[in-house]
Amino acid sequence: MKTILIMRHGEAGPMQANDATRLLTERGQIEALDMGQWLSITHKPSALLVSPYLRAQQTADAVKQNNEFSYQEICSDIIPSGSASFAIDYLETLISMHDEIDTWLVIAHMPIVSYMIDQLVPGEMPIFPTAGVAVIEYCPTTHKSNYKGLQAPRI
Repeated sequence: MKTILIMRHGEAGPMQANDATRLLTERGQIEALDMGQWLSITHKPSALLVSPYLRAQQTADAVKQNNEFSYQEICSDIIPSGSASFAIDYLETLISMHDEIDTWLVIAHMPIVSYMIDQLVPGEMPIFPTAGVAVIEYCPTTHKSNYKGLQAPRI
């Protein structure tokens, strides 16, 4: 079994013309740090896929303060308007190519994070709080998944 952790970025500033350049707020930074600590204690992810949008990159930087990743990739498929089915196909391919990695962290945005859960576990589509992390058990042999729950920041 593998673990897939799907995380929404921390709280971001208000909408603006270029959505990709929105930054985390101070609260968003704290949320991301908190969840990075939680991940280091509970799951110790060793692979990271992150959106190219700045708020997701900032969230990843905060998570990296308490976690080390042997594999990292900026993935333009996990932006807010991306295709969840394409993103999951890509993630499953990466998992099959890197059998040595047991725990994968994906940092992206609403609504794609919810849609990705639904792709893995049909019928499950949680609404993520900022910096929330969904935990999925995934079997690469059968491609079956089990939704274990959603963790929110403790602040």
